[in-house]
Amino acid sequence: MQNRVSTNRDSALVLTIDVGTSSLRVLAYDRSAHRVAHVEGRRAVTVTSDATGAAEVDSVQLLRDMVACIDDVIMQLGPCANDIVAVGMATMATTMVGLDATGQPVGPLRTYADTRSDDASHTLRAEYAETTVHARTGCLIRPNYWPARLRWLQTAMPAEWQRATHWVPIGGYVAYYFTGARRVTPSEAAWTGLCHRESLQWDAVWLKQLDVHAAMFAQIVDVDVPLPALGAAWAARWPALAGVPWYGAMGDGAAANVGSGCVDERFLALTVGTTGAMRIALPGTPMPPAGLWCYRIDRQTALVGGATSEGGNVFQWMSDTLRIDGDDATIQHRLGQYRADAHGLTILPLFAGERSPGWAGDAKATIHGLHLGITPFDLLRASLESIALRFGQIAARLPVTGQVIASGGALEQSPVWMQICADVLGRPVYASGVDEATARGVAVVALRSLGIIPSLAALPTAPTVCYTPDDVAHQAYRRAGERQRLLYERLITQPFG
Repeated sequence: MQNRVSTNRDSALVLTIDVGTSSLRVLAYDRSAHRVAHVEGRRAVTVTSDATGAAEVDSVQLLRDMVACIDDVIMQLGPCANDIVAVGMATMATTMVGLDATGQPVGPLRTYADTRSDDASHTLRAEYAETTVHARTGCLIRPNYWPARLRWLQTAMPAEWQRATHWVPIGGYVAYYFTGARRVTPSEAAWTGLCHRESLQWDAVWLKQLDVHAAMFAQIVDVDVPLPALGAAWAARWPALAGVPWYGAMGDGAAANVGSGCVDERFLALTVGTTGAMRIALPGTPMPPAGLWCYRIDRQTALVGGATSEGGNVFQWMSDTLRIDGDDATIQHRLGQYRADAHGLTILPLFAGERSPGWAGDAKATIHGLHLGITPFDLLRASLESIALRFGQIAARLPVTGQVIASGGALEQSPVWMQICADVLGRPVYASGVDEATARGVAVVALRSLGIIPSLAALPTAPTVCYTPDDVAHQAYRRAGERQRLLYERLITQPFG
């Protein structure tokens, strides 16, 4: 496809679409991956959940909101909209919606947090060797991945199952809606748990075992290959985007790695928002370590790591439940007065179950060592340390050790937590200093795809603050980590790996 706008122009812009669990945002970036100020389309994303384990988004409303956000940005850019040379996208990963023969959704979009296929995942684990599946797909057999969801849909949602001709993640839905293409990227496909880790095609073994066929899923095409041209109605609505390459969606974690400069084995991304994750980009098709996953940035680059259900959500719960008083600066000062592990508490911070590395989804949080002298701030400090210790377990399983680049609202707003992470890991932790890392990553990938930059590493970031580990604290946390491990083994009976 020929670009309507020359990619050599200094004014070249990339439109980025970022679909998260709480908001949908459309932004604009220049050819240096700097965000264009005062340009933003935003709508809230509502995830409907209930006691059954449902976690759904209205698929029709989501696309309406996306159109409205693009409208907003085109209007805000004015004549500069004609400088847009590409559109890229990142989405919350492991989503799923069925489309009928006309491309219309047959039901809601189910997010990664939907757990109604938990029983199906237990059944599949009893039928098939999970270690073999993990080695083949890079994913475990869990309710947030597609094999369990497909098994559940066949029996629990027969009307949807009969009407759907294709099953797609958000990005595949958007691709069809705007261009008519039934396509997804390796990044999106890898997050489904249904994609073969090496061939990057739908896994033939799973297809046979689930009694489904590859034609029920979108074609997997790399992220640097543009989608077909916009449909005529959309090209008429947005003349500035007519003829502009649209690229398939990436998983938000993959885009965040790129946006924060963590694009090879030199850098380990540590992200803590509501939940947490550690991810490192590696070439080729590395074998996933026990308890961790292997996703993709693109065909050339794998994304190995682990995610936790705990993060800023635990800090917020502790603060609210214990009625911690004071502004942020006061709280940080109080928390910073502690020596490492001074309280003697051992916490399993599994308030929302466990993902990496043990994947005990039914696990509950535990606080051990309480006595009458324990204060609310002891508990708050201990909770931050306990989450950092969990990241230490993930880091210990990764095949290489890179420079730790930390991001995410919960972590960036807590210098104390940053220092705790450095002390637990025994390595310097660098604050990324990148705003909107996911959207920036989308822009960087699009710029590389256009040939404006030669590689994903061409626009490095500049970390702002370095947190240097203290050896005395590191040794204290090693002992605390051993206590946490022993408590886990006593209480959680079936850890993975």
